Amino acid sequence: MIELRPMTPEQYEKYLEKAIQKYAQEKTASGNWKAEEALQKSTDEYQRLLPDGVQTENNYLYSAYDGDLNTGIIWIAKKEQAAYIYDVYIFDEYQGKGYGKAVMSEIETKAKELGINKMRLHVFGHNTRARGLYEKIGYQPTNINMEKKL
Repeated sequence: MIELRPMTPEQYEKYLEKAIQKYAQEKTASGNWKAEEALQKSTDEYQRLLPDGVQTENNYLYSAYDGDLNTGIIWIAKKEQAAYIYDVYIFDEYQGKGYGKAVMSEIETKAKELGINKMRLHVFGHNTRARGLYEKIGYQPTNINMEKKL
């Protein structure tokens, strides 16, 4: 049984460091940013979106627990009657064990408690594993950007 607990400031600091690096890597891998500028752009984006860290209004950062086992994190932001999932990450050693699906189910429960009636998210095109999970649990593409390298 997965339980989502509010992320502590200490957990947030660890999360932020890794998340900035991961986002920079994803944006570079997808061809959106140049490697030499990615880390700064990622840092700036996180500062813009979470200026007050875990206290940022209408943003909810959780650590996912299975008993005492911290299995991952999730970050959503409430925007009117919808929520945007900015990040969901199941730690590497727990991937492929059903935690992703369980966390997504639990965040939907939390969202309903917040008066949210629609969930949105972005998934990088190269992240086929995550996209497969999202489609399996009912998420549908609303926009698709395509690119061809010449």
